[in-house]
Amino acid sequence: MCVSKLVPSVLSTDESSGHRGELAMAGRAGTTGEGGTRPPRRRIPGTTGRRLATCLGVPTVALLACALLVPPPAAAAPDRPGQVADGNSSLIMVLDASGSMAEDDGTGRTRMAAAQEALGTAVDALPEGYPTGLRLFGSDSSDCTDTRLAQPVEPVDREALKDALGEAGPTGNTPTARALREAAKDLPAVPHGAIGRQTILLISDGESNCGTTPPCEVAAELVGDGVELRIDTVGFQIGEEGRAELECIAEAGHGRYYDAPDGEALGRELERAALLSSDGYRFEGKEISGAGDRDGAPLLTPGQYLDTIGPGRTRWYAADLDDSSAADFSVTAVPHPGVPVDRRDGLELRLTDDSERGRGCGGVARTRFGQDEGAMILTRSVSRVPSPDGSQTCDPAGRYLLSVTRESADGSDTAHWPLELRFALEEPLPEGVRPAASQPRYGAAGPDAALPTDQPVDTEGGTGFNDATELSPGVYRDRLLPAQTRWYKVPLGWGQQLRYRVEFANEPTLEGRPQASHVRAVSYSPSRLPIAGGDFRTERVYRGEQLAMDMGTVPVTWTNRWESHDPARPVRSPGDYYIAVSLGPGAVSIAENAAIGVVLRVDVVGEELTGPEHNAPVAGAAGDEDGEGSTDGASDEGRAQDDSASDRDSAAGAGAGWTGPVLAALGGAVAAALLTTAVLMYRARRTAARNGTTRGDW
Repeated sequence: MCVSKLVPSVLSTDESSGHRGELAMAGRAGTTGEGGTRPPRRRIPGTTGRRLATCLGVPTVALLACALLVPPPAAAAPDRPGQVADGNSSLIMVLDASGSMAEDDGTGRTRMAAAQEALGTAVDALPEGYPTGLRLFGSDSSDCTDTRLAQPVEPVDREALKDALGEAGPTGNTPTARALREAAKDLPAVPHGAIGRQTILLISDGESNCGTTPPCEVAAELVGDGVELRIDTVGFQIGEEGRAELECIAEAGHGRYYDAPDGEALGRELERAALLSSDGYRFEGKEISGAGDRDGAPLLTPGQYLDTIGPGRTRWYAADLDDSSAADFSVTAVPHPGVPVDRRDGLELRLTDDSERGRGCGGVARTRFGQDEGAMILTRSVSRVPSPDGSQTCDPAGRYLLSVTRESADGSDTAHWPLELRFALEEPLPEGVRPAASQPRYGAAGPDAALPTDQPVDTEGGTGFNDATELSPGVYRDRLLPAQTRWYKVPLGWGQQLRYRVEFANEPTLEGRPQASHVRAVSYSPSRLPIAGGDFRTERVYRGEQLAMDMGTVPVTWTNRWESHDPARPVRSPGDYYIAVSLGPGAVSIAENAAIGVVLRVDVVGEELTGPEHNAPVAGAAGDEDGEGSTDGASDEGRAQDDSASDRDSAAGAGAGWTGPVLAALGGAVAAALLTTAVLMYRARRTAARNGTTRGDW
């Protein structure tokens, strides 16, 4: 009997789309369609939107001009970086080897033989080095204490794990509760101050028949608040009582129950559960504990922090702000993927001054799951952007308070969610610099924009903001598990726009399950501000049939911060713009394969400008003899070009904006002098780069 190998050799596509075969996915996890090794997450050479080198060693009189050439700095690094999940997450598989596993699975072989093959497939799919172990119970005797560690939790040793599986013989009873207790001891401890996700993956074909404490109670005792430990369960050809017990264990263990009526389904569900364990969000930040009320709020400085939050709870933080810098507060919540939630569950963020009334800065920001298929990553942000004339409530310097509230309905999973907070400051423009008018329109990057048509390159998206895979204009192929989000980033400079399309594969679907899930594609600014869809849709229903989602941004323009148009406000500074692509948890009941194929077509529209000022020249235009200054998207061969470059540029620059009195107040003769100095400095840098005297080559 053939066990699913994560993805089929070919996933069919709509021939009329003109991209037949680009969603073809071949081989097991970790291989490309040609049988080669899947490349690690990496920065891809040839990225456009190149950053200008930091200005060092320049005369004092030129420092202001230098500011026009360098994007705002990233938030200051925290004092003590947190451990990333790569080093703190682990998996222990717990296999029922009791006598019932010797029964025929309906294909002429035993359930144990089917489980051994399915677990072998899951082991092959795990990434190199991921700590993985195996515990058996009921394999050696009928004693209700019969459980043993067959392979310790250590960097995955595929051959050792398969050898241990091969030695398992169905023999005794089903001491599930004892096996769970021992499995929790097998997992390595997460270092203090770090956030890691540890998983117990329980596979059984029946209910426990040993012990006095129900396994469900043991699971609840083991996981506690659910931040570090999760228990997933897989029922293989299981009866009603056994299924109810495994569902209870998964719910109490802040995990998910997977049903496997046959060997093929068992292989599919084990791969999904194992890969979701190994591919969890990579956290970075300094440990912090938000207060339960405003009076005890800890003081934040620019940087990244880690905290947790329980259902219905509120966390408070404080920050001291000046009267001119923009402040962005981003919060990312990472619940266990796919656990039960209500569509109204989510986060609520408020930013207020520290007055007794707590006057708000821009209202309440909410993010909700919007579906009841299961939990997924949530990100929301609030900002304090000083107004042009200093007349708004939150313009003055002083202490400000950030509150983060978790909204949770009855019946939703109660595990505490890890939070990753990012606080970033953006300094104002140098005095006298007149910024360009805002650009709230999509122009050449609108819904009708042509996108690259190159052959897709295999890539693997990151697990979150911290390890997002950097992409240049081109076509890429990846895959998604149900309840998973893949993360990418594309560098944009002043005046540039991000434009992309995500195409989801036409998947073979499970028979007799006409269900629906959803897919999402969301963009974020360098400060992790969500970018509204505007002319694009960020979510669509997914039924296993091929579909495409388009998304784009307006041009990166400093004055977009004061726009009333939601998609324009976050697009106000150069840097890495993020793409988050998600597949709903409900797809577990749709797709026949463990993961589905995804193709991304990415472009950068418009030429990068040297700075945010009015009439800023194109980066590299002065003295760029080798043509390195061109940063406008993909190659001529790789894009279907319906418009000329001049048409694109003129369209991208269109749109009403902050002109007239506001910009005049920010202008002055100093801008012209600064601009002249900036161009001269840029020309010097380009000359140095050609002579091999600069750093930053990839």
